[in-house]
Amino acid sequence: MPNFLETILAQLKRADGRVVLREVCGDRFVSVTGRELLDQVQLVRSFIRSSGVQPGDRCALLAPNSVRWAAFHLGLMAEGVIVVPLYSRQAPAELAAMMKDCQPRLIFANDAALGDGLAQAWPEAPSRVLFEEVLRPSAPQPRLSDTSNPRLDSDIVTIIYTSGTSGEPKGVCLNVSNLTHMLACTTERLDQLMGATREPDRVFHYLPFNFAASTILMLSCFTRESVLTLSTDLSKLADEILLATPNYFLNVPTLLERVRRGVEEAIAKRPAAIRSLFSKARTAWQRKHVGRGHALDAFWLALGRALIFRNIRERFGTHLRALICGSAPLAAETQQFFLMLGIPVLQAYGLTETTGICTLDDPRVPVEPGYVGTAITGIEMKLAENEEIVVRGPHIFPGYWNRPEETARVLQDGWFHTGDQGEVNVRGNWRISGRIKNLIILNSGHNIAPEPIEEKIARLLPAAHQVVAVGNGRGYLCVLVTGAVESAAVQAALGAVNPELPHYRQIRNFTLIRDGFSPENGLLTANGKLRRDAINARYASEINAMYDSKGAREAASRQHA
Repeated sequence: MPNFLETILAQLKRADGRVVLREVCGDRFVSVTGRELLDQVQLVRSFIRSSGVQPGDRCALLAPNSVRWAAFHLGLMAEGVIVVPLYSRQAPAELAAMMKDCQPRLIFANDAALGDGLAQAWPEAPSRVLFEEVLRPSAPQPRLSDTSNPRLDSDIVTIIYTSGTSGEPKGVCLNVSNLTHMLACTTERLDQLMGATREPDRVFHYLPFNFAASTILMLSCFTRESVLTLSTDLSKLADEILLATPNYFLNVPTLLERVRRGVEEAIAKRPAAIRSLFSKARTAWQRKHVGRGHALDAFWLALGRALIFRNIRERFGTHLRALICGSAPLAAETQQFFLMLGIPVLQAYGLTETTGICTLDDPRVPVEPGYVGTAITGIEMKLAENEEIVVRGPHIFPGYWNRPEETARVLQDGWFHTGDQGEVNVRGNWRISGRIKNLIILNSGHNIAPEPIEEKIARLLPAAHQVVAVGNGRGYLCVLVTGAVESAAVQAALGAVNPELPHYRQIRNFTLIRDGFSPENGLLTANGKLRRDAINARYASEINAMYDSKGAREAASRQHA
């Protein structure tokens, strides 16, 4: 049986004259066929062989999504190099920490500016090579085989960095066997979604390729007959989606919740007749969903679908089969909102350590809002102590790079301990109920250890008793600050700390609480540790106020003051 890389290269060879990958550039596409992509892969492989990089060496990719990123990713893997994909918007100091850990032989970057900040943070960084230096036309080279170098199932193909509870990055190693199994699973689900069709899958993608799920999507598209369209301007996402007219695409809850809010705000500005129809159609759908329909519900629902819902759905193009959502929990009401529009949202759950996916909704059966689907083929999931989800199977990573103690802690008797609490119903559908650890998961999918950020702010606020970051399931981070602290002092502290952090770790709003937390009021443990769940419950109204429309506007005004 061929491994995933052999399958991909063979598929690209068969797609000789067919477009397989394209970038959106304004109102047009810049496309490459299977042969053109393999030609770029050839240039990458030739460069690697001439550079002295050996199989098993690490090389970093630092760039936004592009056709060239895909060519480098495939070319490096084909030569046996371990790919280290990095987030181009990450703070230079954090990028330096990751690369100091894995010690790449070379750093491949999209442009010089991306590497300049890294060089300042790490003067001893290895050589940087620009994409264009490798892919520019040169003297004809002997053509290499369009097959990969021989690979063992246990060979590491990529190291994807994710944050640990200490805030230090951990490199998740994924091997040939992990990716071969996972791509077979994604192909199975996508076959179920697409059914019998003679046309290539239309796939749109806007999330960074350094995320595990994004890597899996890209490789899945190359495994199948697909046309993968890459976003190049997130500010024009709606236009890009309409231009790409996808069958499906991967999302984080942030976008879907933004779409829902946008629709609701737009409807609120329409004439009274439209507002009334939307309200009646929505109520009719909700009653039908719970089996409590009224006599006129079918009429209002049909009218709403014809005059409102269809127009909203068409913003995603005319070929949409489903949206796929992962990285963080999606609110059940948001999933129901899209179901009302006639757009199934298939939820996935997984971690980088599980090659991105453990569960995925079966597109052949109705989805259950609030649940993340059943376990994918060939893996086991169960609940352990404290209702922690543990999993095992061929998709489980072999370990963290250079962290044997951390590996031993999460891999016990063949089971990977996810750190997530959950439950499973009689249909085998899983629900994720929360994190056992303190990690904050934004609805963009970013995992954030709060302690290092809290400590940085607290050092600048000597009068503060505690600084507590909040934002699980939200769009951004906020903090609660206790003690006799003035608002201006907190604003000054955030002004000093935020520029040192990537955008998703920046604090966007805060609330002052005069009374400090203590064991006596139940908000600290006996040894002084924060009881985060109790704090979130006690101050739920204050936290919610930081995220409502008024709080968001006040936060924005502070940012621009």
